[in-house]
Amino acid sequence: MNQPLNKDRIVSLDVMRGMIMILLAGESALVYDSFSNLHLPAFAQAIVAQFFHDPWHGLHFWDTVQPAFMMMAGTAMYISFYRKEQKGITWSNNFKHILIRSLKLFVLGTALHCVYAGKLVWELWNVLTQLAFTTLLAYLIIKRSSVFQIIAGLLLIVLNDILYRKILVPNFSQPYVEFHNFGSYVDMLVMGKINTDGWVAFNMVPTAAHTIWGMTIGRLLVSKITDSKKIRWLLLMGCLALLAGYGLDGLHMVPIIKRISTGSFVLASAGWVILILAFIYWLVDVKKINKHAQIATVVGMNSIFIYLFFETVGAQWINPTVKIFIGGFTAFLHVTPNLQALLNALVVWWMEWYLCYWLAQKKIFIKL
Repeated sequence: MNQPLNKDRIVSLDVMRGMIMILLAGESALVYDSFSNLHLPAFAQAIVAQFFHDPWHGLHFWDTVQPAFMMMAGTAMYISFYRKEQKGITWSNNFKHILIRSLKLFVLGTALHCVYAGKLVWELWNVLTQLAFTTLLAYLIIKRSSVFQIIAGLLLIVLNDILYRKILVPNFSQPYVEFHNFGSYVDMLVMGKINTDGWVAFNMVPTAAHTIWGMTIGRLLVSKITDSKKIRWLLLMGCLALLAGYGLDGLHMVPIIKRISTGSFVLASAGWVILILAFIYWLVDVKKINKHAQIATVVGMNSIFIYLFFETVGAQWINPTVKIFIGGFTAFLHVTPNLQALLNALVVWWMEWYLCYWLAQKKIFIKL
């Protein structure tokens, strides 16, 4: 039986954000690592591999999660601004709120790296730190036309690729080689270190396109055109982005590399995210098939909170604490260590989801 949720919300956005956070919580709870360690048949192992980042050149499903996070942030920001405008709140009035929110995101993102390291560090690789920049940049053009926003996003990724190709300094003169590219050079200048997994802080510039295009999608979703036209536009945008991204890679012009957010990666990942959103919008908001949507929406409504929670309390305390009890009880059943690890991960994953469910039941929504 279909269950209407909230006629004043675009429910598919909460579903999308919730799905993103549920997936990220699974990573933090070590669900995917646990499955990978089970030595499954080749076809199953290939599926599990999609829940890990591509080593360098290529695109896995997991590589689209952060772009989805960025795009949904842009979509939510536009819809929030649109509703505030209807209440008489101007761009200037709202700018202070955006500025403070971006500052909070930046502080939280950098603080998370201190938690990871167990000491004070200066690292700008966290998604929240980058979202602080992309949010602020996107808001500056939130009132501009959709065409302007699309072109602005394209110019950012073109600028990024030009910088990688043209700024060549000793030891950082290979545009698309891990640790030896422009992004790593910037990290050495700003932080005095290079990320051991090849991530670069300069990703905040090209991935700002995701947040900007998210605003474009937000404008489309609140427009007065019919749902069928909205879906057609989303499908067209998604397919064009995929064609451009994979085309640039296939023609050996710009390789798809997530860790330095090349232009082809930004386009291809945006394409997949837009197509997924189009399907969820059609399913949940158009066809009203939302009987189980609450599984995701309770997480989507507290997305930033639960991200911070599982990256700190979850990883630092809940994971090892649950392991004590799972390990103790399953030892009597002679369960293998790999199965114990999987059971532990699934229990932690469920606990973190249930926390969001409980907060939603109590109507507690923690905002920045």
